[in-house]
Amino acid sequence: MGCLLKQNGGLYPRLHIGAVLLAAGEGRRMGGVAKPLIRLRGVPLISRQLVALSGAGIDEVVVVTGHARAAVEKQVQSFSVTLVHNDDYSHGQEGSVRAGLAALSGSFDAVFVVPSDQPLIGADDLMELIGAFKKRVAGHIVVPIVNGQRGNTILLDEFAHAQILASAANLGCRHLIERLPELVSVYETSNSRFISDLDTVEDVQRLARRTGWQLELPAAQETVE
Repeated sequence: MGCLLKQNGGLYPRLHIGAVLLAAGEGRRMGGVAKPLIRLRGVPLISRQLVALSGAGIDEVVVVTGHARAAVEKQVQSFSVTLVHNDDYSHGQEGSVRAGLAALSGSFDAVFVVPSDQPLIGADDLMELIGAFKKRVAGHIVVPIVNGQRGNTILLDEFAHAQILASAANLGCRHLIERLPELVSVYETSNSRFISDLDTVEDVQRLARRTGWQLELPAAQETVE
């Protein structure tokens, strides 16, 4: 008999879950800031994401690098992760998603696709999505929706994982959801952490004011390739 975990008031078979952590973007809307290196209360966002994934019991994590590769890799060297570099990171997120999914070893019941610019996501939030994944009645991609707004992180099953890798086009998760809505399992939630991300400097300042927490952008020399 497989391992059983008590979660959300019931017993469920333990899922084998992987994660792709996207840390390749150029941060164009933030003036070229490497967003994974933004510090929240002294801790880089990418480190916070890895701690959350570990706390949620994720079995394997692939970190996809691109912009500021050396600095990002330095931050994750103390974690047990697989690193993969996307040489074409300037062409958008889709290539990073595909590179990360292809680098996962073996098969997984589900795979998180995790942007590194969501500062408030913790292990409990990831467990919430795992619970939604287990309880879904249809669909292959669990997408959190908060007050009508699409959020992140998302969770793919084996079918969606294979669909992305088998596509002849450079088809990332966002396009897959927009073009094939029948694959989506919408998860309605009031958890605003799923829609809290940092796209601009103004977003950083707004979060600092709202939480009272200190946020620091990385120094220019930290992101030199």
